[in-house]
Amino acid sequence: MSHPQLLHTVLDAVDVRREAEFWRELLGLVYRAGDEVPDGPGAVDDHDWLVLTHADGRRALAFQQVAEQARSTWPDQQVPMQLHLDLTVPDVDELAEQHARALALGATVLLDRTDDADEPLYVYADPEGHPFCIFVA
Repeated sequence: MSHPQLLHTVLDAVDVRREAEFWRELLGLVYRAGDEVPDGPGAVDDHDWLVLTHADGRRALAFQQVAEQARSTWPDQQVPMQLHLDLTVPDVDELAEQHARALALGATVLLDRTDDADEPLYVYADPEGHPFCIFVA
C-alpha cells in the first residue's frame, strides 16, 4: 500500500518574508531557488509564498501570505495553538544558546520550564505568533 508523503509544513503569515527569515535563521535552512530575498537596486519583494529547504533540497517549511490572522493566546484557549513545532537540543547548555538565538531573532517567551529536571523547555511565539518549543531531548 502506498501512502501520501509529507512535503512540508505551511505557516500562514501577514509578513511572509519576516516569518520565513525567522525560521531560516533559527533552523539554518535555505530558500528554494527563486524564493531568495531580492537583491539589487530597485528590487521588489512581492512573494506571497516562500519555501525553505534543507541544504540537500528536502523541503522543510513553507509560508503563505494572509491578509490577517489572530495570534494564538496560548496558554489561554481563546485563540488556541492549533499546531506547533517541537525543536530539540541535546543538553541544557545548547538550550541556553538556542534560547538567546530565538530571542535575538524575534521570538517571544510564552513559558519557561527550564527548571523541570526531566524535560527542560521553553515555549515561544514566533514573530507571527505561532507557538513552538525548544527542549532538551
